[in-house]
Amino acid sequence: MKLSAQHWVRPEISALQAYHVAEASGFIKLDAMENPFPLPPELQAELGQRLARVAINRYPDPAGGNLKVRLKAAFAIPAAADVLLGNGSDEIITLITQLLARPGAKVLALEPSFVMYRMNAVLSGMDYIGVPLNADFSLNLSATLAAIALHQPAVVFIAYPNNPTGNRYPRAAVEAIIAAAPGLVVVDEAYQAFADDSLMDLAGTVENLLLLRTLSKVGLAGIRLGYAAGHPSWMAELDKVRPPYNINVLTQETAHFALDHLGLFDEQANLLRAERQRLAAAVQALPAVTVFASEANFISCRVSGAAAVFDALKARKILIKKLDGAHPLLQDCLRLTVGSPAENSALLAALHDILS
Repeated sequence: MKLSAQHWVRPEISALQAYHVAEASGFIKLDAMENPFPLPPELQAELGQRLARVAINRYPDPAGGNLKVRLKAAFAIPAAADVLLGNGSDEIITLITQLLARPGAKVLALEPSFVMYRMNAVLSGMDYIGVPLNADFSLNLSATLAAIALHQPAVVFIAYPNNPTGNRYPRAAVEAIIAAAPGLVVVDEAYQAFADDSLMDLAGTVENLLLLRTLSKVGLAGIRLGYAAGHPSWMAELDKVRPPYNINVLTQETAHFALDHLGLFDEQANLLRAERQRLAAAVQALPAVTVFASEANFISCRVSGAAAVFDALKARKILIKKLDGAHPLLQDCLRLTVGSPAENSALLAALHDILS
């Protein structure tokens, strides 16, 4: 007798839902924190020529060639830190939980935050501990330190700035968590290009600190390249669970191309910072809307009837993220990716019509 998949699959995984990506064809897409700017035509042509010369019949360099060296130079990664490449930062989160998944091991994260911290804890068979933020999304340091002392987590994940709230916690508070944690602390700086601080200067010198970044938010979401920087002792262990050819040859070459033109992506990040300020001020001026401080490429806001507002925008072919229902602290909350100036203006006009 053949038994169904549900018989064999672990029950905690059967209880999950697959990560859902909304259909966005024909929409102004402001739901996924992507850079809205395509490459200029001349750079499209250059990239096409470079990719045409790549030896796709060969396996990629498992060490990433000199890409790690170039990343260290471009993003001020300290000499004391080692670097590991991932298929997006998502893969590195998976590798971390796989590395630490011994019986009874715990993952601790703040809530609400990036859903993949909890998801990977479940997938790896680890216990998950969520520490709620304060009502205004600020860090409850005393509660976090108490949870660390009680649960002794193998790893603590901290998004800096936080997704989906957008705020950055005080640096001193994060450093206090690192000092108190018995195991690894992963500071996820996915939105560092839009933030006013980074803990990268500590990478390699604070043994239990790992910095996690991605190139997805700065204009390269399609190539799926993330990287981690940390103390050599931790990075050597993490490298043992990394698939040997996890970064394909086209991604490696595109990353080199992007580093050759890093000034363009820096200019775009600066424009998005300015647009974030414009968008936040205009949304805050709408009736009965509360906008939360953000150092990311999105803003989160609270508005009565958020689900109806989401549906009304979707009817106008504008796709944002409905946070309402994802966590009790996110009641009536929406997340708006900062788009191009024209996209942001279209969003603001639609919100004005809906809320006025």
